[in-house]
Amino acid sequence: MAKLFRVKTTKAFVAVLVTAPDIKIARRLARDVLRERLVACANLVPKIESHYWWLKEIRSDSEVLLILKTTKAKLPTLEKLILANHPYDTPEFLVLNLSKGSQRYLNWLTESVR
Repeated sequence: MAKLFRVKTTKAFVAVLVTAPDIKIARRLARDVLRERLVACANLVPKIESHYWWLKEIRSDSEVLLILKTTKAKLPTLEKLILANHPYDTPEFLVLNLSKGSQRYLNWLTESVR
């Protein structure tokens, strides 16, 4: 295993939320961003129920939520890849700053996206 260095702050890390219409597309997006080393981990949460406004109507759909863990440095490229490969006209791409994380996990995350 590669030697991990010590991360001093959580300010460099984010979790990104992306919804997909089905598990097949969510898995493809997860593989794409992992292959490019844009994220350390992609969690897929199937069978969420989304209710939202679209084209002046309230709609609802079954979706899959991707939770992507990465660094702020990778965000521009990650967003570009998701937007270019997502089937929605307006895909969700929400970035959540991390306020705390275990040292070992943050070290692993950093090493994984190098």
